[in-house]
Amino acid sequence: MIEPRTFSDKIWLILKGLAMGAANKVPGVSGGVVAFVAGFYEEFIYSLQKVNRKAFKLLISGRFKSLYRYINGQFLGLLIFGMLVSYFSVSKALDYLIIHYELYVWSAFFGMIVGSIYYIAKDFDEWTRRNIAILLCGIIAGVAISFLEPAKENDHLLFVFLCGIISVSGMTLPGLSGSFILILLGNYVLLLVDSVNALYDTLTEVFLFDFSFLENSERIRLLQVLVSFTLGSITGLVTLSHLLGYLLKHFKNATYVGIIGFIAGSLGVVWPWKEKVFSTDSLGNFLYDIEGNKILSNYKRFIPNSIDSETLTAIFFIFVGILLVLALGWYGDRTKNN
Repeated sequence: MIEPRTFSDKIWLILKGLAMGAANKVPGVSGGVVAFVAGFYEEFIYSLQKVNRKAFKLLISGRFKSLYRYINGQFLGLLIFGMLVSYFSVSKALDYLIIHYELYVWSAFFGMIVGSIYYIAKDFDEWTRRNIAILLCGIIAGVAISFLEPAKENDHLLFVFLCGIISVSGMTLPGLSGSFILILLGNYVLLLVDSVNALYDTLTEVFLFDFSFLENSERIRLLQVLVSFTLGSITGLVTLSHLLGYLLKHFKNATYVGIIGFIAGSLGVVWPWKEKVFSTDSLGNFLYDIEGNKILSNYKRFIPNSIDSETLTAIFFIFVGILLVLALGWYGDRTKNN
């Protein structure tokens, strides 16, 4: 039986949801890392596993209280609430910081990934040959993903549904960024910028009793895309949680070492010193989204050739990121002990 949560526990769960939501939106950063380091990854996966046939039967029969208890509803509800709030608040602030202080933001994220690797690996003592091989495979897979060439945008609803299934991996699998996967699939701007903005504009208009958007074919198309993506994300979340739950139950050490490898491999994606590469047409002209912004296709990474004040500040933020994750890990350990 799950122990009742205190008020402070509930607030912390919402804050963890805020952190996961913000992390999931940034290309190269995985919300799963937040769950893993903060000490609630296994509860998150096992709770998602409860969204199954039995839960559906409880829903159909109207036994909502039993359903709420069965799926660990308080935990999932507070966490998801935090993610939703983050999507329209924290992530907006993060967008601003990335635009104006990009190097320092990426430096902090790089430090957070380094801190995550240390935190997860420090207590792992099952370094068998098999686990070392799994670690190397995880690193290779993470590095290979970071150097893949992105595809072109595709708004076909079936493909968008598949994007939802694949991209949700960033929430359930630490080290694999769902946002970066969407960049590789060519649909990052469509799904996490254009369609979300369309939903925000629509909700604002409905609140003002303005239903003129029903005659806007472009708005309707974006809302259909968002619905298809959401359904795909829910499907992927439930499916992947069952797979990961099985692996954690039967192959816990191997799963953990694979996660360490994935996170280590993702360091290339969040390397702070990089230049944006934007999408162009066959004539070399930049492509733009519906808001007039250039469409990001990938990054060109480099090593700084001088130690100036900007580089030193970036290194400082790397250490800030490391300390932030270690503090989060300390709190997670304390929570688990209690």
